[in-house]
Amino acid sequence: MDSTPTALIRLSSPIGRLELTGDDVGVLTLSIEREGHLPHEDQPEHPSPVLEEAAKQLTEYFAGTRTRFDVPLHLAGGTAFQRAVWARLDELDYGTVTSYGELGLSIDRPGSGRAIGGAVGANPLPILIGCHRVLASNGRITGYSGGSGIPTKEWLLGHEGIEYRS
Repeated sequence: MDSTPTALIRLSSPIGRLELTGDDVGVLTLSIEREGHLPHEDQPEHPSPVLEEAAKQLTEYFAGTRTRFDVPLHLAGGTAFQRAVWARLDELDYGTVTSYGELGLSIDRPGSGRAIGGAVGANPLPILIGCHRVLASNGRITGYSGGSGIPTKEWLLGHEGIEYRS
């Protein structure tokens, strides 16, 4: 099945502009503005019903009225290991947290914290698949690859009422 984006939409959010891409299967990527730029900002928007619904649900999430997303996602890339990590992340409920170690144990890969961190950072659908809900075992934020990095993760954690250590 072709995973070339056929749809593109942008929206504003409290953490910066967001850009969603999709295909005939579902949402392919969600990008958070970084240093004023988005990956496909030179391309015109091509809305689709799936992306319009995803944008609506993200707006509801940021407004505090949605805690679960139910739009179709199309994880077209990634290794089998990354997809296993992303599938486990997708099971995390709003306002809950896990550690890199716990995440490794949950997919039968104990002791693979660094690889887990790499897979979490490669998540093509942040927010929709809650990679911001992963902290170090001591509750500290160790990084975040979306948007402005750690400040973006702090905002998302605070929005969901998740306690963390700086």
